Amino acid sequence: MQKVITVDPATFTKMKKIYVTNTTLPAGAAFRMKGSRVTVTGYTKSKKVMFQGAAADEEAQRWDQEKSLSKKSTVTHHPDLPAGFSSWSVLGSDEVGTGSYFGPLTVAAVYVAADQVDTIAELGVRDSKTLTDPEIIKLAKKITKSCPYHIVNLNPRVYNDKIKGRSQAALKALCHNLALSKVLTKMKPQVPDAILIDQFEQPRTYFRHLHGQQTLIRDHVYFRIKGEQAHVAVAAASVVARAYSLKMMDQLSAQAGITLPIGANHLVDEVAAKLIRRGYDLRDFAKLHFANTQKAQQLAKH
Repeated sequence: MQKVITVDPATFTKMKKIYVTNTTLPAGAAFRMKGSRVTVTGYTKSKKVMFQGAAADEEAQRWDQEKSLSKKSTVTHHPDLPAGFSSWSVLGSDEVGTGSYFGPLTVAAVYVAADQVDTIAELGVRDSKTLTDPEIIKLAKKITKSCPYHIVNLNPRVYNDKIKGRSQAALKALCHNLALSKVLTKMKPQVPDAILIDQFEQPRTYFRHLHGQQTLIRDHVYFRIKGEQAHVAVAAASVVARAYSLKMMDQLSAQAGITLPIGANHLVDEVAAKLIRRGYDLRDFAKLHFANTQKAQQLAKH
């Protein structure tokens, strides 16, 4: 899968700092970062950035979302985090699986105390999409041994039940709120200096999704797109969520008798069609509200 976007010079400079080059640079490129699910290449003159791999659309959309959110006047928080935030004791949360047809929606929350920030960062903890699967699994084990955490995992059948009558953003909000509340309970009487949610929705809308929840986490809550760049706690949550998601994908692939691909491209349609032909119920493997369901059903007829 491939996606190309054009960004302004300031954003290009920001992306260059985030996507640190770790492989050979093609002609005309200023940076190129290769991860297990996405390779990001930025071209100097055109300011075009190319995303390739299973997570190409998901990663590109993060930057489109950042541009869209920055233009809105309904932002309910200051765009800048407090001075020294990166060294605070922070409870961070992030999710994986939202852009993939097969597999679960997995949200993790991880608390990193101020005296652990440097140690966790030195392990190489960063956005899970920039890491290989073996690196993710290894890092997740180290994080979960030293930091309070909680995982909320919605396997496909549960996801398909919970999504009824809700948007995916609303379902994600519920999962983040639950994961955060569970960690806060495990931490008692200790409390974090702040909570940082990897932003996928305007704060006002996020809290609207949680209206009526018995437990609502909203004190000292901050939101930040690319939150893993603001505090290592969000990066740690990304890694823990991805590691658990990988485990679940292996189990689902074993159940299906075929490797389930990540993403939402044509290969995904073809694999889903095979499952239908073999008599499997897609509710056990996939997020049915994706357009891939209809495409797979059509392919299965031929």
